[in-house]
Amino acid sequence: MKKTIVTACIAMAAMLMFVSGPTQAKDLSGQLEIFSWWAGDEGPALQALIDLYKKQNPKVELINATVTGGSGVNAKAVLKTRMLGGEPPDSFQVHAGQELIGTWVQADRMEDLTFLFKEQGWMNSFPEGLVKLIGTDSGIWSVPVNIHRSNVVWYIPANLEKWGIKAPTSWDDFFAVAPKLKEQGIVPLALAQNWTANHLWESVALAAVGPDNWDALWAGKLAFDSAEGVKAWELFGKVLEYTNDDASSLSWQQANDMVVDGRAAFNVMGDWAAGYMSTTKKLAPGSGFGWAASPGTGGEFMFLADSFGLPKGAPNRDNVLAWLSILGSQEGSDAFNPLKGSISARTDSDLSKYNDYAKSASADFGKDRIVGSLAHGVTANEGFMNDFASVMEMFLKSGDAAAAGKAAQQIAVKNGISK
Repeated sequence: MKKTIVTACIAMAAMLMFVSGPTQAKDLSGQLEIFSWWAGDEGPALQALIDLYKKQNPKVELINATVTGGSGVNAKAVLKTRMLGGEPPDSFQVHAGQELIGTWVQADRMEDLTFLFKEQGWMNSFPEGLVKLIGTDSGIWSVPVNIHRSNVVWYIPANLEKWGIKAPTSWDDFFAVAPKLKEQGIVPLALAQNWTANHLWESVALAAVGPDNWDALWAGKLAFDSAEGVKAWELFGKVLEYTNDDASSLSWQQANDMVVDGRAAFNVMGDWAAGYMSTTKKLAPGSGFGWAASPGTGGEFMFLADSFGLPKGAPNRDNVLAWLSILGSQEGSDAFNPLKGSISARTDSDLSKYNDYAKSASADFGKDRIVGSLAHGVTANEGFMNDFASVMEMFLKSGDAAAAGKAAQQIAVKNGISK
């Protein structure tokens, strides 16, 4: 009798586990639309995640809805139309931080993922500071896929040796060699379309004002039209004197190619450039291409993180949860990041799977002063970022540092950053 009761209890417990536990991979079907801007040279990293998802969920038709355009400039416009039109994708790529929280979370368009973080054990897998960044007092809003570094200067060691120069550790170092490079017909600093100007500006501004004042700008404690804020624009204007005239017509990859081909000496770009040079250009980190903190930012790590969330009203919610579970896993992270050029957002990443650049970035992330990227959505909401693009266009035409500082302060007030 006791044996019968025990057997029945075990059977009932097993049945309850099956019913209440996570949906099994074999039970998932239908579609999953993934919306991102990872195309071209960044495509292989996304494909690694897609392949892993298909392996675990073979009955799901995964739709890769990629919209091309560096830093998501085109994808964000399409996403806005869909979200406001009540047709959200199942899950979409977004920069972690205020780009998501200050836009779609504030508009009550996202589901709280705290339950998934607890279910998957991620509260202990991701750094506490990162979890705070992707969350608010009322929830956690996205799953981080990676950590990218924004403030990196790239170069080809053999070219620098040929020209008899070294990677600059300060902008004064850069200004000392830039005229000599120009005399030889070499572009000192390669630049691309306007979003890369925003990207360059944040590294120059960090060097100009320092990390404490950089954080103070976004906390509303330092005005953009202060002496420090204007100084950043002045330094930026001087740097632009040594960039290529055709920048607005180039993609970031083409600007990077100028460095690889020896037409330019340096390029300040995020470390997706490491993925591009190692995966697409087949250059070995360290010997084939080199890197350093952008001038004047040694010991500082300006970071951003790509992430995915769960929009309210997503057509295939269970399939999205399975996707997010892969993104946050060690297996998914270590399949994606070595190809992307980024490092894992998890604390238990298997560094043996990463190249020398990623190992150095991981070490720096563990010891450097961490600050957030403006150009990639960490420090400011999308309203400020959109308005800042107009400020940048104005400055590129006028070169007026005081006017740019004043305009930046006006949009900071408009978007709730400053009072």
